[in-house]
Amino acid sequence: MTSKTDVRGLFVAIEGPNGVGKTTVCAELAAQLRERGLSVHPTTEPSATPLGRLLRSGEATLQGRALALGVAADRYAHLEGEVGPAVDAGQYVLSDRYVQSSLVLQRLDGMSVAEIWSYNRYVRRPDLSVYLSESPERIAVRLAERRQRSRLETAGSPERELRLYREAYEFLQAHGWTQIIVKCRGQTPARIAHRIVTHLHLLTK
Repeated sequence: MTSKTDVRGLFVAIEGPNGVGKTTVCAELAAQLRERGLSVHPTTEPSATPLGRLLRSGEATLQGRALALGVAADRYAHLEGEVGPAVDAGQYVLSDRYVQSSLVLQRLDGMSVAEIWSYNRYVRRPDLSVYLSESPERIAVRLAERRQRSRLETAGSPERELRLYREAYEFLQAHGWTQIIVKCRGQTPARIAHRIVTHLHLLTK
């Protein structure tokens, strides 16, 4: 078993359209990393802080620049108060959503890439950003099964979100971010998580 003192922490962002399975993959990834003796810290955005909860509950009324600024403020606080200390302590931090979600969802809310990036350009880069990709038809089926959907979930479509995530990938690639795209079609969550574990192993060699 790996000793915690021998492990350097990593910050991993799990991204993709609404309904692609981020939360399920994050849970499976955390389980597989723990099986390898690693300390894992799952988290999500918006955060579990009072500000993050306010943003979740207020998304129906907060729009455009007001929401974008609130999300960015929550992100910086999240990094300083939770993500950074956990990584420094040698943990693998798995974030369900990060900057990429802003570059997609806030575009659905009428914001430009340039303005969204101006609020987020000083964030900590993840050691790895993982984009989950699935067929729009499969995503649509999953969304239809949800009892309730948020304002931004209904503002887009699987096709549009997939396109915007590809654009976010290209934008952040140009800024030097370390990223991979994982195609989920026909793959179990366990298999998807295993592929991510393989990439994380390469980062720590």
